[in-house]
Amino acid sequence: MDALRKLGWVGGLAGVALCLASVVARLAGAYWIGGFQTGTLLQAGIAAMVFGCFCFLAALTHGR
Repeated sequence: MDALRKLGWVGGLAGVALCLASVVARLAGAYWIGGFQTGTLLQAGIAAMVFGCFCFLAALTHGR
């Protein structure tokens, strides 16, 4: 259960970092980062945050 919480934190922080990087790059005028479109990186960041939320949910409901 502790591993799920850590995985949730890592997923959430990675998602926030990806979202911030894609938004900052897009506002700076870049459409591509490392061969990926900024919109794709934004979606990957959102997916990582959702994964983190599911891990937290699983950790909360598992202990009952």
